[in-house]
Amino acid sequence: MTELPELSGKVALVTGASRGIGYGVAEALVARGDRVCITGRGEDALKEAVEQLGADRVIGVAGKAHDVDHQAVAVERTMEAFGRVDYLVNNAGTNPVFGPIADLDLDVARKVFETNVVSALGFAQKTWHAWQKDNGGAIVNIASVAGVSASPFIGAYGVSKAAMINLTLQLAHEFAPKVRVNAIAPAVVKTKFAQALYEGREAEAAAAYPLGRLGVPSDIGGAAAFLTSAQADWITGQTLVVDGGIFLNAGVG
Repeated sequence: MTELPELSGKVALVTGASRGIGYGVAEALVARGDRVCITGRGEDALKEAVEQLGADRVIGVAGKAHDVDHQAVAVERTMEAFGRVDYLVNNAGTNPVFGPIADLDLDVARKVFETNVVSALGFAQKTWHAWQKDNGGAIVNIASVAGVSASPFIGAYGVSKAAMINLTLQLAHEFAPKVRVNAIAPAVVKTKFAQALYEGREAEAAAAYPLGRLGVPSDIGGAAAFLTSAQADWITGQTLVVDGGIFLNAGVG
């Protein structure tokens, strides 16, 4: 990024943002003038992302999303560096297993929920108490179309994302009127995380989408930028499906 806009005065914390959808979200927020803290597990990948986004406006805090100490440090570092945290984007997630849910190891199920749901709640609690409770703001939870339909072979992931959508409703109710809370439910987005869903068959996978392509991180970044903007000031408790029209194919006929 060579030319950055004037600072907006707003600050965001984006989890799981060293690459993929999280990076796309951070990029969109920086592009409109926000300062951003990004998190991720890998120190090197996080440092590279900070440099690409602009080290004068972005900081990185490495750690595992489900680690409560990491959650606290990320919020504290954001407050120390920027003095506020207006927006939280819960993007960090995991899907370590593919296969029928009937045979799922319950320890794996617990790991999926701990990372995808409990960590989002933890970050929301901490940003609420650190800034948003008194000053307002917005939260965006990155869910999935897997959370609003049956999802063969990624059942645990889908159930966790359904829980995240309901978490969005609960937080939207509790945090109103100070904080708006919404979710985004993407279909398949071209990232390393989703690679197993299209690798070696991208054209075939994309052909199922009415818009003729898979998603890219900037598609979700644009949606997150909208939901954290003044244009979305009367939107809360909603799940925005960003799916290239794939659900249109579920109709009769």
